[in-house]
Amino acid sequence: MNNTNIQTVSAFLLALITWFCVILQFYISPDTFTNVISYFTILCNSLIAINLTFSAFFPKTKLGNFFSTLSVKTAIALYIFIVFVVYNTVLRGIWKPVGWQLFLDNMLHVAIPILYILYWLFLVNKGKLSWKNGFYWLIFPLIYLIYSLIRGSMVGWYPYPFLNVDKLGFGQVIVNIFIMLIIFLVSGSALIAINNKFEKK
Repeated sequence: MNNTNIQTVSAFLLALITWFCVILQFYISPDTFTNVISYFTILCNSLIAINLTFSAFFPKTKLGNFFSTLSVKTAIALYIFIVFVVYNTVLRGIWKPVGWQLFLDNMLHVAIPILYILYWLFLVNKGKLSWKNGFYWLIFPLIYLIYSLIRGSMVGWYPYPFLNVDKLGFGQVIVNIFIMLIIFLVSGSALIAINNKFEKK
């Protein structure tokens, strides 16, 4: 089996697993659909499922071309890496999931992030990435953070404790957002460095 076939099979299996977990999370969650989709974790796992589906099976379409690009795949690797790090270092202890929710908690925050990062590291063809990409990749999380603050002020619900303006105050939340963006930028730069090191000459 050549590298292209391995990449396609790996993409299919990981897409299938991710679709299953995301859909099941919507099904079993007591939260509203809008609240569930407002979690960065769900958005990033959904991006993985969509990315792998289009790049592997519809590569000739506009979306397939978009999701097949190295920059997009690396950006998604960055986002899911942040999900993995922030959840497991900051958020894991704030609740105690059981049953299917425990299974999904570990799949969406541990297993799928690790599998996608390994997929990106070993199966995605490496080409030259500019350091500017790290700044472009900040657009999505910045839009997400702004959306979370606006929606939170309207409905009185925030997806993560470090964004809760009602409890922390606007000033502290702005500081938290600045720290998050710095983490995204530093982590993105690290992925660019890794990618460029393994770039095929």
